[in-house]
Amino acid sequence: MKKIILLTAAFLTLCLSSCSSDDDTQETALFAIPVVKSLDEIRNAVSISAARQTHSDGKIYVSEKYLFYIAKEQGVHIFNNQNPSAPVNIAFINLEGVHDIAVKGHYLYADNFVDLLVFDIADINNITLVKTVENAIEFVPVFPAHASFYDYTIQPGTGEIIVGYKAETRNVPKQYLNLYEDAMAEATGGANGIGTGGSYAKFQINDNALYTTDAYALNVFNIAVPEQTVFDKKVYMEQWFGGGMFETLFKRDDFLFVGSTSGMFVVDATDEFNPTFISGFSHATACDPVVVNGNLAYITVRGGTSCGAIEDQVNVIDITDMNSPTLISTTLLEQPYGLGIKENTLYICCGNQGLKVFDATNSNALSLENTYTGYLTDVIPMDSHLIAVGPNKIEQYAYGDHFTLVPISTVNF
Repeated sequence: MKKIILLTAAFLTLCLSSCSSDDDTQETALFAIPVVKSLDEIRNAVSISAARQTHSDGKIYVSEKYLFYIAKEQGVHIFNNQNPSAPVNIAFINLEGVHDIAVKGHYLYADNFVDLLVFDIADINNITLVKTVENAIEFVPVFPAHASFYDYTIQPGTGEIIVGYKAETRNVPKQYLNLYEDAMAEATGGANGIGTGGSYAKFQINDNALYTTDAYALNVFNIAVPEQTVFDKKVYMEQWFGGGMFETLFKRDDFLFVGSTSGMFVVDATDEFNPTFISGFSHATACDPVVVNGNLAYITVRGGTSCGAIEDQVNVIDITDMNSPTLISTTLLEQPYGLGIKENTLYICCGNQGLKVFDATNSNALSLENTYTGYLTDVIPMDSHLIAVGPNKIEQYAYGDHFTLVPISTVNF
């Protein structure tokens, strides 16, 4: 993420006072303009309504007969998916700061910018908000990819946060030029009834602990009594510093696998409230989710744009020894996003390159068996069928023979 030094008003004033009025030449550049909102306004906007359409990119999550579409910074769409060939859109939770959810039993946990919210969904027709843990989650809005400057004059006041940015082309005073660097990190003040998220999940539940990810830390919440959910701690581990920003979180047994911009971290969560670093596997800077099956981890690595410059690929990692993950193979693959593994079949969503199905029997040489068209970004292989998500749509497939998939339904928003 591009990072900008925030110039103080005094420094800028000093620079401008030294400017020669004889030189009227000005350059233009793209400025990031903070969008500030009141926390009271954000919290008061939380509501439950009937099903509605969305125009936001999203993730998917599955719990029992329900399918959830998490529309980024809009809300959570809830489908009755008891019949995957005809999912029914039944309800919507309005959450303008949502990015991920987790479900255990009849409680749904969701972020709302800096808050963690707990909803009772026992009666899906009467969803209720039962707990808000305020100011418990770090939220860093995405900085405009091509912006070179930052409008420091707009700052959140007491009880306000920056929820995003607008991009505007403005004239740049000469003294502004060459004064910016990368430095914006300080810019922002299922068993047991547990559902299943895709490979881009940032929430995971481990018995009575809920984990969420910040850029460089794990947040741990105690959800033993859902309606009394409390923030337990933020876990920093010195081995992680300088190891890339956290992006995804996958759980297998008592272990967490953290996908970051520089690789994969393995975390022992046997003591649910005190997760500890075990080891890591590193690569050049890129975007990468991770999934695990048995003693193998699969990582898609996507370079380019803000993700870095590494070649697009999928890595197979041997995690038989959790203390020393070892690379088994690398397969070059264009535009890999989310992925899922079921037995010896690996499913990888490749954006506009479609959904690719691999025979993963031989970890040393993945074999591409089929490709299904459509822009897809993440997938959940259920026991009964496969669910994939793309911009404003959900696709569901039945499993066929010989690594085939049979489309059974499409939901468009």
